[in-house]
Formats: sequence, structure tokens, C-alpha cells
Amino acid sequence: MSAVTSTRIVLASRPDGDPTPDNFRTETTELPELSDGQVLLRTVYLSLDPYMRGRMSAAESYADPVEVGDVMVGGTVAQVVESRHPDVPAGSHVLAYSGWQTHAVADGGTVRLLDPNRAPLSTALGVLGMPGFTAYAGLLRIGRPQPGETVVVAAASGPVGSAVGQIAKIHGARAVGIAGGAEKCAYLRDELGFDAAVDHCVDDFREQLAAAVPDGIDVYFENVGGPVTAAVVPLLNTYARIPVCGLVSQYNATSAPEGPDRLPAFLGAVLTKSLTVRGFIQAEFVRDMHLDFQRDAARWIAEGRLKCREDVVDGLGNAPDAFAGLLRGRNFGKLVVRVGPET
Repeated sequence: MSAVTSTRIVLASRPDGDPTPDNFRTETTELPELSDGQVLLRTVYLSLDPYMRGRMSAAESYADPVEVGDVMVGGTVAQVVESRHPDVPAGSHVLAYSGWQTHAVADGGTVRLLDPNRAPLSTALGVLGMPGFTAYAGLLRIGRPQPGETVVVAAASGPVGSAVGQIAKIHGARAVGIAGGAEKCAYLRDELGFDAAVDHCVDDFREQLAAAVPDGIDVYFENVGGPVTAAVVPLLNTYARIPVCGLVSQYNATSAPEGPDRLPAFLGAVLTKSLTVRGFIQAEFVRDMHLDFQRDAARWIAEGRLKCREDVVDGLGNAPDAFAGLLRGRNFGKLVVRVGPET
């Protein structure tokens, strides 16, 4: 096969605060010929997720940072153009981690075959992919919602938060979502069946949140941090559980927040209310929960009990702007970039 050229977006510099176009650079590169066991991939969809902001930083974290000059990381749905792996045929669609580029060479053992007749391909990056599994594992393993309890989730209209609320409802709990804007709140109530939704942008957010949880909060699924968390903590019940999935409000921060140190008061609540607070990365639950997730999520989708919304951006070149908007809450639903046609 003749040489294949890939267009890719690399990390040009580490951001100081909000990512800007200057932090990215578009390049073209010629890909090497395949070796035994490898596959050539053509990207169809690229997932954009908040964790990518942490990978742009050199700060110590749970995963190595993207090096300056390297391709930005990211989950992808791709079509196999050429294969030298016996179990990954050319023409098939796969879930990969090939990042912000139009084509890539990958080890065939690292990709997972997808069935386009089972569900739309893009859902492998959302409700049937990492975000959906994050919601499933974090809520059920750490949050452990019981029938009749109240589950509150921040960033509730996003791919993780929306799944958290719906799975809480499936398990008999009461679901309350926190989102930014009246449209997103209406979507949570009217389309996804949340029991209540509260707009964190309104002046009386604290009062509205308190009114939405008259019996207190038993599970708080943390995606945001900052003022939203400050409003939630006084409403937590004794023995409440807090799965800490993300802190998106702080990802672009360049200094400590203004005002008094709130850590002593939070630790006081942890002590006096016997709270369980646990951070997690979804990968730690893959071995013992992922098969159950695939089975349950597929059934719930077929039954109409688990729904999803996608925010699709066309063109790899628009990924940097879309990503910056994601960190500011501009997206509505799971954000994916359509890099190329499905077939």
C-alpha cells in the first residue's frame, strides 16, 4: 500500500489557565508501513473529555502528561484501512485510543471491535464507552444508592452526569441534577426523567438546591468542585457517599481560590457526618465491572431507560476550540468531533 499521510494536532505548549489556540499545532506526517500485528486506522470520531486538560499539564497526576510536540491523546472510533492482525479485519470499525489525528498505526491487540448494527458508532465514546462506564462504576461501587435515597450529581447534562442520574433512577433512588442554564435543566427533567434540576448560574442557587432535596443528600457524585460543592456539603446526610470523578471548575485555575480556607470545615463535615469520600479513575474497575456494564447499559438503552445526547463538531481542525468550550460548559451532551465519514 502506498504511504499514508496523517493530519494531527499536537501539544505546542503547556497552557497557563484556559487553553488557547497557541497551545496546539497542526502537522502532517507520513505514517510507517505496518508490521505484523499492526493495523492502519482512519479516525471517524474523536472524543473530547475534561481529563485532557490535566494531560496538557506537567503536574503530577494519575497518568503521564502529553509531552510538548506529541499528539494530543483521546479515545477514537476508527475504521481499519489495512490490517496485519488476524483478528481485526480491514473495513471493520474499532474503539481505539489514537488521539487527535486523521490516521494512525496501532497494535491490533489494543483496539476493540465495534458492531455498527448494535448501536450508533459514536456511542462507544459516550454512553456505551468510558463516560458511561465512569458513571456506572463510580455510582454503583462508591455511591451505592439505595431505593428512596437522594442522589445529586453535578455537571448533570454531560455524558457522565446524565448517566449517573438515570442509573440512580433505575436503582430506585431520587435523582437531582445540577447544570448550567434553564435549557439543560429542562432537558434533565423532561427528557431524562430527573426528579429535579437546579441551575447553578442563578443567584439563589443555594436556596433552590436546598428546596430540591428536602430530605438531604445521600450520594453526591462530584464532577465540578468549587461553589457547587460548597453549596452541597451542608445538605449532606449522615453516612453520605461522595464519589469524586472530576473537578472541572478548577482545571484552568492558576492560583488558589480567594476567601477563607474551606478545608477545615469540609473535614469537619467528613468527621461529624461520617462521610465516605473517594476519588476514582474508571480504569481501576474495568476488570471486575466492565462486562456487567456492557450488558446492563445495552439492555437499559434498548428499554429506553438510559438515554444520551451528543454534541457533534465537524472537522479535526475545530477540536481545539471545541475543547476550550468544553471546559467552560459550552457543550450540551457528549462532545465528539466527526473527523471523517463512517464508511
